Amino acid sequence: MRPDQTPVAPDADPVGRRRWVRLGAKTLHDVASITFGGALAACLVINQVASRESAAEFAAARQSLTVIAQYLLVPSMGVVVLSGLLALAATRAYMNAGWAWLKALLGLAVFEATLVVVGSKDKQAAIIAAFPDPAALDVLLRSERNTLWLLVVLCIINVVLAVWRPRLSRKAR
Repeated sequence: MRPDQTPVAPDADPVGRRRWVRLGAKTLHDVASITFGGALAACLVINQVASRESAAEFAAARQSLTVIAQYLLVPSMGVVVLSGLLALAATRAYMNAGWAWLKALLGLAVFEATLVVVGSKDKQAAIIAAFPDPAALDVLLRSERNTLWLLVVLCIINVVLAVWRPRLSRKAR
């Protein structure tokens, strides 16, 4: 430090603090997104290959899906949404970026769909209860699988938006 400079306390540096908040939010967002993607993949695999040989085997597979949803899928999606909103608030350039707001809205839609379809204990109970009726079980599993694939597609769209960053705002006249 030069003699003509006055020392600045670390907590008096709002620009540096904002940079660390952005970096922390982005890192948390990325790690949680990877966790969410892995949990989605695991749920898809369980949905597709769960044994239908016996009710006990099927219930055990569904219990695995429930545990993944409860401890990985839903919490990581919550962290993705919160850290994304924090990054949006901490980055001035994102405030007027239409792609960032679209990404935030899609993230909220993904979170809601995750809670309703995969994270719902009632939905999981309905699938287990439908085991004796193969036709009803097929319909429920297909519906769950379609929703999981929709979530995957929406997540890919969010990644594309984050990388591509298209101009989605109107130009000032």
